[in-house]
Amino acid sequence: MPSLYVHVPFCIQKCDYCAFYSHGLTDYSKELIPLYLEGLEMEMANHQKDAPQGVSSLFIGGGTPTALPLENLDHLLKLIIRNFSFAERAEKTTEGNPGTLTREKLILLREYGINRFSLGVQAFDDNLLRNVGRIHSAQQARDGVQLLRTLGFANINLDLMFGLPGQSMSLWKKSVEEALSYRPEHLSLYGLMLEEGTPLYDRFGEGLDGAESTGAQGLPDDDVQADMQEWAVEHLEKAGYLHYETSNFALPGFECRHNLGYWRGEEYLGLGPGGVSCLKRIRQKNVENVRAYWASLHEGKEPLDEEGKEMLSLEDCMAERMILGLRLREGVSFTKFREDFGVDLRNIYGDVLERYRNRDCFVIRGDRLSLNEKYAFVANGILREFVRGAG
Repeated sequence: MPSLYVHVPFCIQKCDYCAFYSHGLTDYSKELIPLYLEGLEMEMANHQKDAPQGVSSLFIGGGTPTALPLENLDHLLKLIIRNFSFAERAEKTTEGNPGTLTREKLILLREYGINRFSLGVQAFDDNLLRNVGRIHSAQQARDGVQLLRTLGFANINLDLMFGLPGQSMSLWKKSVEEALSYRPEHLSLYGLMLEEGTPLYDRFGEGLDGAESTGAQGLPDDDVQADMQEWAVEHLEKAGYLHYETSNFALPGFECRHNLGYWRGEEYLGLGPGGVSCLKRIRQKNVENVRAYWASLHEGKEPLDEEGKEMLSLEDCMAERMILGLRLREGVSFTKFREDFGVDLRNIYGDVLERYRNRDCFVIRGDRLSLNEKYAFVANGILREFVRGAG
């Protein structure tokens, strides 16, 4: 039973750090919404066969799903419910940003069974929000949390970012402390990534003279960002949150089941322009263009990007299991790895484990291999070793 992700490629305006496929809602892009929904209806009908027993979880992301006008949001939810059944007590998440929430939209989401909401706060500080092109204020974020609670959402995630331009350790602590005051069931804490093609990359990215990278509005350096992450981990664990994945924290029982599916190597179906699916070791990505997406489906073709479908090798799947699984506190099960791939992971990645043995990077507890938490900030560099480390 795969999970289901539906991409909504619209937002009020793109943030300065965002590299995801989306359109700001100008008059031009509003004309794309009917094409998007018509294409999605065709794509969903085509993929019902991939989830004959239903889907295990739902995640509506973007973009900003709650940026859609009420009637379009209603249409989207109708399509999902009409085309897919769900596992009993399935987790159903929608993303949204402060400044796009209305009582009517949230009531609609509740009526369609959405039982988890992920709110993109990023910071409880107006200057920091302006520095990265966010459309909302800190007060709108506070109002959003209160409205979600008032309307009965009992599973809320708050996204926060560290490493923002002009962000000091004290400002980071202030945002985390305020987030904790609302006692959300889940918190996602992400370090700012400079993605090519974004305004922030143009200001601070590699190959530039770095003139703006210092001073009051510059980026915190790597040491400060590492301190920010380390402080947050310790502080949230003291507050009762489980640090169950590199960037994610949850009260017991509120870990994001949808994302756990990705990290554990389970199958997923991703629909909409830019959506990515992985079923039966075949990965495919949809074209990141609403008109091309609609046109392909209208012609009876799959709306794939130029790379089309990719058949993952056994080596690809094993490497992904390690890279994603080691982001989890639970780590990777030796038994499950052997069951899924027919080999002992120590026979495949013994050289990688040996290379880092004296640095205490990995921990073995019973049947599980996990990453030492003190290396969380540099985890990506270590985990890349598994791509080239087989043998």
